[in-house]
Amino acid sequence: MSVKTKRKLIVIGSFILGFGFLGAMDGIMFHQILQWHSVVMDTDRTGQIMSDGIFHFATTITLVAGGVILWLAGNPTDLSKGVRLLVGYFMIGGGTFNLIEGIINHHILEIHRVRPDAANPLMYDLAFLASGVILIVVGLLIKRGRRTTPTTITG
Repeated sequence: MSVKTKRKLIVIGSFILGFGFLGAMDGIMFHQILQWHSVVMDTDRTGQIMSDGIFHFATTITLVAGGVILWLAGNPTDLSKGVRLLVGYFMIGGGTFNLIEGIINHHILEIHRVRPDAANPLMYDLAFLASGVILIVVGLLIKRGRRTTPTTITG
């Protein structure tokens, strides 16, 4: 496999894995543990369970797809900055999930809020979007890496 192909598989696989991981964390934390919301709130409990089940199934498929692509890519340490690519794009994928899910479900479709029972639900929605931006920025910084200049040791 060429270096270019390996690099592309690591980028795509880690992005998809990060996207699926943050989706799974959203479902586990907000839907199940905290029980703040379901994917579709304006329905009965059976509808909420069904919408959450479909969501969890989709995140599981996403996680498996990302894992398979990374498995096909092989060891990221075989590439220069391969681990940086893997971790950086994982974070970028996760942040992208938060932005897409937050903008579409919370603001455009308005099918749920992060915490609809809060005194100020908009603050929770904005914090969710901010966490997506932070993850993307951190991912970009990790991917880019720190530029180092050689130091001269004088004795």
